[in-house]
Formats: sequence, C-alpha cells, structure tokens
Amino acid sequence: MGFPRRLLTEGEEIVRYLRPHWIALVGPAAVVVAVAVAWIFLLPKIPGTGRGHDILFWLTIAAGAILLLFFALKRFIDWITSEFVVTNERLIHRQGFIAKSSVEIPLERINDVRFNQSIFERIIGSGDLMIESAGERGQQRFTNVRGPEGLQKTIYEQAEIRNLHVESGGQPPDAPSVTEELARLADLRDRGVLTEEEFRAQKARLLGGG
Repeated sequence: MGFPRRLLTEGEEIVRYLRPHWIALVGPAAVVVAVAVAWIFLLPKIPGTGRGHDILFWLTIAAGAILLLFFALKRFIDWITSEFVVTNERLIHRQGFIAKSSVEIPLERINDVRFNQSIFERIIGSGDLMIESAGERGQQRFTNVRGPEGLQKTIYEQAEIRNLHVESGGQPPDAPSVTEELARLADLRDRGVLTEEEFRAQKARLLGGG
C-alpha cells in the first residue's frame, strides 16, 4: 500500500513514505493472547449448569469480544491504515479505514522539529516526533515513528529547500555563492541537521567544484 499519487499537487513529489513502527502492535497482540488464554482456561472451569452457567459463560465471551473489537482490532486498523509522508511541499499524516483523519502541515510553516526516544526505542529504531508549526494546530505529536532522528533531518532539509523556493516567488532561486552555501551548511551543522562528517564532505565538494 502506497500513498495515492492522485492526492499530490502538480510538481509535488514524495520524499519519504513511512508506516508506524511494529512496536505499536505489541499492546493489541498482548490483549489477543490474554483473551485467548482466558477463554481457553476460564470457560471450561465456570461452575454449574443451566441458566446461571449460561449467563456467566456469555458474559465472559462478551467481555473478551469487546476487548478484541474495541481495543485490539481498532489499534490494528489504526496501524495498518496509518501513513506518514514527507513531500517536497508538506507533511501528511493520514489514518483510518472507514472514518478517516488527516493532518497536513506545509513545510514553510514548520518552526521546529524534535524527536524523543527512550533507551529501548533507540535500540529498536522507534520514537516520537514533535512538530511545531505556525497556525492553529501548534505542536503535533506523532508516536511510534520509524527512525525519528533520520526523519527529523529529512524534514529540516526539505523545509530549507521549500523556504528558498517560496522566498524566490516560486521560481528556482539563483545559485548561491560558495560563501553563502558554506554559511548555510554551517548553520545546518550547528542546528544538528548535518553531522560534522556530512558538513566536511559538502564543504569539500563546494571547494573542489564537484
């Protein structure tokens, strides 16, 4: 399943397409196992026969079914239908099968991008992404994001390109001088978007003319 290209504007291209990390399914999977174990081991041990047995039996079945439908199945549908897309114009988060929800943030409105990872999340490559943008929405939090640090870098890079495009009135900007480009790269390094190694490689490319 990919992001529908019919939803892209003219000239818009997908830079990153992500699905939520599998860690989001751990909770629903635990509920499924717990309900299955309860049905297998508890139902046969319900004492008595007749009407009293029937009521307790069906109450146990109903309680398990409610947990499966309204927690496990809902979380699974949210996971399988959730998409996080970075294009050269905006960020898009879509979720839902029948009832859909969507969050779209133009790149030029993004003020800050932060990520948060616990030690365990860092090991498995998951985390939360916080995006602060101008407008009514303010800060948006996206959980169970795959590779949040790399995604943060991608968003910053695309936002820089988009801002240059917007400032030039939608026309390709004039090629910056070597001094201007070095200053821009240094700023990206200081903000943590580029590593020191990446900065040096880009600097060598500029000074070497290739």
